[in-house]
Amino acid sequence: MTILVTGGAGFIGSTLCIQLKEKYPKYKIIAFDNLKRRGSELNLADFKERDIEFIHGDIRNVEDLNSIEAFDVLIEASAEPSVMSGLNSDPSYVINNNLYGSINCFNVCLKHKAKLIFLSTSRVYPIDSIETANFIEEETRFSFTDNQILSGISSRGISEDFTLSGARSFYGTTKLSSELFIQEYSAFYNLDAAITRFGVIAGPRQMGKTDQGVVTLWMAKHFWKQSLKYIGYSGLGKQVRDILHVDDLVELIDFQIHNISKFTGKVFNAGGGVNSSVSLLEMTKICEEISGNKITVGSEKENRPADLRIYITDNSKIEREIGWSPKKTANEIFADIHQWIVKNEKQLENILK
Repeated sequence: MTILVTGGAGFIGSTLCIQLKEKYPKYKIIAFDNLKRRGSELNLADFKERDIEFIHGDIRNVEDLNSIEAFDVLIEASAEPSVMSGLNSDPSYVINNNLYGSINCFNVCLKHKAKLIFLSTSRVYPIDSIETANFIEEETRFSFTDNQILSGISSRGISEDFTLSGARSFYGTTKLSSELFIQEYSAFYNLDAAITRFGVIAGPRQMGKTDQGVVTLWMAKHFWKQSLKYIGYSGLGKQVRDILHVDDLVELIDFQIHNISKFTGKVFNAGGGVNSSVSLLEMTKICEEISGNKITVGSEKENRPADLRIYITDNSKIEREIGWSPKKTANEIFADIHQWIVKNEKQLENILK
């Protein structure tokens, strides 16, 4: 089998390439990436060492994709992942990359009669509907209640039944638009495709930044003893996200590659779930315990655009229909990231510090 991973030198893409090659050494794995994100170039040596082919290309350029001779599966992991993209700047890049670039990927799948694994996002769900949901304030976090006006939301989190009506960010809108196009391609061109709305994904190899990769950023700041800041929601650090270890994501995508019929025509949420959810306050405590360092954490009361008080993935549907559920806890995720930073301190210092 030949598997093409777009965004293959990114955090998720590179992890997929390496772990799939390790599990299936006879498979041909192709990493396709424009190397735009700082730190992605560090993965090229790992690819060479493991006999993973690398193609320097851009999904916005049809010619780049058409240069690939043949493949059986395309894993679309090339999105511009920042929720802030296009909100305070021209949205052309996020639209061109995440929507038009994805459509180029769908077309090249048709050309080679290949399967499509599409990594979508929890950000397809509208901001205002999530922000106005009923919640309680606890000692270290905010939590959803079971008493809700809208369907598809409970103390377990947000399910696939939650409304899609409303604004969600340019990032979320491009991903939702791509989902809708996939439905058309599947219905009229018989494209076999799996669509998964992932929540926050974290783990080793992630070059963390404030707007994307906050879990790695939090651990890195503790490791190098640099300050952080709780931003928004009165600066209390009680906003919550569930975290999915990238290894659990790889396990799911591996299953999708080999069982695509169970996913075609459906959409699933997949995240860490309520049992692997943490607030910023709780993240700070975990990082202190693992790193042994205490740092200064400031406070800024004003909310950032498109931020959410709480997002937790309700995995009930995928657990029930597919049998998949995350295995790694939030503490294990932070421990793995810390170990990765310790092992690669010199390489990562200029990027994460």
